Amino acid sequence: MTINRPGSPDDLPPADVLWARWALLASLGATTAAERRPSGHRTGRWIDDDGLHWDDAGCTWWVMSRMAEGRYVLYGEDESSAAKWHQPPVDMLAGAPAWLPWEELRDRLAGYELGCVYWYENGTWARAPYPEDLDDDGLDCGMSALVDRAQAVGLLAERLVPVDGEPAADAVLAQAEAGRLRGVDALLARLRDPDGDVPDLSAVTRALVRSGLAGVAPVG
Repeated sequence: MTINRPGSPDDLPPADVLWARWALLASLGATTAAERRPSGHRTGRWIDDDGLHWDDAGCTWWVMSRMAEGRYVLYGEDESSAAKWHQPPVDMLAGAPAWLPWEELRDRLAGYELGCVYWYENGTWARAPYPEDLDDDGLDCGMSALVDRAQAVGLLAERLVPVDGEPAADAVLAQAEAGRLRGVDALLARLRDPDGDVPDLSAVTRALVRSGLAGVAPVG
């Protein structure tokens, strides 16, 4: 799946699918030490009470929050985004619904920290209209690894030891996309850390439950 520049709502998969891919990768890399750090001091992919995060500690950061049943918001920036510097300014919240986290988004806008905002409701992604001469909003560089399913499968495969009789990375991701992982204990037994560290199974389990992929997660 290809993301246009600037991004279009049609470039994104359904929000529950995007959430599942992101949540699975974030959960399998969870650690207790990282959980104890404030969000502003974390990098990589993770999940907390605000939702899902991705921060490469350099040029890109993103947040996806589940606001209520069937409602999601995706916002962040990549250095490739030209939206926040465009003249005249792009109103990234034009036409946005009342249920968005307005205080957070306005604070980000005031600090020139926001590259784009997308919201999802009634099975459809939307965003503010862009001027015709806007080249990029950063969605491609920021979300491509999760929007492109093959890339997501590749990232997942890095964290799973192949085991005969157990589902491969593609099948595990399909379970997550369908809404619920099966055989969580067997999955945990196959975890590996690409950096050679010992996986923190307690933190992984907490993250999977929080995300809704293993057990019931709170709405919002």
